[in-house]
Amino acid sequence: MHEELENFERNHVRDLVEPPPNSSPYRYQPGVSSKEGIDYEETFAPVARLEAIRILLAFAASKGFKLQQMDVKSAFPNGFIEEEVYVRQPPGFESARFPDRVYKLRKALYGPKQAPRAWYARLKSFLLKSGFVMGSVDKTLFLLSCGGDTSIVRIYVDDIIFGGSSHALVSSFAE
Repeated sequence: MHEELENFERNHVRDLVEPPPNSSPYRYQPGVSSKEGIDYEETFAPVARLEAIRILLAFAASKGFKLQQMDVKSAFPNGFIEEEVYVRQPPGFESARFPDRVYKLRKALYGPKQAPRAWYARLKSFLLKSGFVMGSVDKTLFLLSCGGDTSIVRIYVDDIIFGGSSHALVSSFAE
């Protein structure tokens, strides 16, 4: 819990504020789902099918591409949320100066159902701005052509498989 809260501070995930009038902030606990009524139905985040990952591995092997896998630590707190969401301070970690205040979220947490959608939206935006093209059928696949070289990115929740035809292209993505 300490590590998670420190990560929230580093990533500016939340602000300690006065509770808004007529609000009922919920208690954040990892693994607890969203509060109904706050984009509760909009939870879609594309997830690569196992068959699609197998095809990527076979394609990469046939072309001699080097693939790498990255588990993005703290992926969801890097996704921005558009809704106004307030959460109570975690028990045992309340502010000594402001015990009655609540946190207004700037970014997603792991508990709310919107978290995967927010993370995917931010990563997709970054990839598209970087010149990648999203698959027309498979929204978890992104391709970048640079001269005669190709770079591939596949998203699976908070994991990324990436690779390409040149070491330089793969290294530039990993940075």
